[in-house]
Amino acid sequence: MAKTDYYELLGVSREATEDELKKAYRKLAMKYHPDRNPGDKEAEAKFKDITEAYEVLKDGEKRAAYDRYGHAAFDPSAGGGGGAGGFGGGGFGGTPFDDIFEEMFGRFGGGRGGGGQRAASGRGSDLRQQVEITLEEAYSGTKKTIRVPSSVACEACTGTGAEGGKANVQTCPTCNGAGKVRAQQGFFLIERTCPTCNGQGRIIKNPCKVCAGSGRTQRDRTLNVTIPAGVEDGTRIRLSGEGEAGLRGAPAGDLYVDVAVKAHALFQRDGANIFVRVPLRMTQAALGGDVEVPLVDGGRARVTIPSGTQTGDQFRLRGKGFSVLRSHAKGDMYVQVAVETPQNLNAKQRELLEQFEAEAVKSGKSSPESEGFFAKVRDFWDGLGR
Repeated sequence: MAKTDYYELLGVSREATEDELKKAYRKLAMKYHPDRNPGDKEAEAKFKDITEAYEVLKDGEKRAAYDRYGHAAFDPSAGGGGGAGGFGGGGFGGTPFDDIFEEMFGRFGGGRGGGGQRAASGRGSDLRQQVEITLEEAYSGTKKTIRVPSSVACEACTGTGAEGGKANVQTCPTCNGAGKVRAQQGFFLIERTCPTCNGQGRIIKNPCKVCAGSGRTQRDRTLNVTIPAGVEDGTRIRLSGEGEAGLRGAPAGDLYVDVAVKAHALFQRDGANIFVRVPLRMTQAALGGDVEVPLVDGGRARVTIPSGTQTGDQFRLRGKGFSVLRSHAKGDMYVQVAVETPQNLNAKQRELLEQFEAEAVKSGKSSPESEGFFAKVRDFWDGLGR
């Protein structure tokens, strides 16, 4: 029986773009996927056919061969070698249908177990942990101890998964330890996961009783994490090999530590620079003088405030900010001034301020910004004839 044209199967023209192919396959795959049609052999066969078509047409080289030779391009009799990696076995070219579908859409409701390269290699999963530090710790750097619940290498079998350790682990005879096998498929050489060892490259005759052959057990671990000086909120630190243990001696995953820096009561940070808001009494700002301000390292600095200082004025302290990661540079600290209007005046204070106000109005020079603004307002009203 002649095979249906791949373009016809997907319902697209021979000039269809990659996006058009993907959209067509997505629509049909959602309709015919076995998880949505349990027990429906016709839907399963249809899904197999459209997946086979999409796998060919989405690949530029395979599509070119198909456009030129048709289905003969993938006929085992058309080019040397048998079709061991053919369309059978639940996938095209050794690619399981579920893996193809997961690549585009993800699993239905958690799917049928882990797939993909990581599961095949047995590498342990990466883990994430958060650690919270103070702004002072971020400034100077620190060390934190964290508890990590994860899988660790089984001590009984030294992580091999075999009863008695490495002596009972054999190299897979099918793939000779490679974890993959190759087969000629028409004009193409197809590589797929070894069906005998599931990509592990090794076979275990007697699984370890403690870990049931997985090579790992569950246990909390305590780790010391070095937080470098200058670290920012949201920084992620990678600890290589400190994640979940791999299956049967495979490499462990990595641990990613997310750093969260607590808000501070006095300081705000912007990159390597740090800001502190210092309120001044009106008289301090008017007369000037020295004020003592805190530093994030716990020290103190004396800042000279010139007479006539206004709200919003900033004073820069060079090199008093944070260290810049992977650099010898340091940021600066900025003292931001806020002039405070006096409140809850007693009779004497009110009398003195009234005298000051009378003198200020008389001189007309104490508040140049205010006087300039209201002069412009008068000009504005005069221009409107009011």
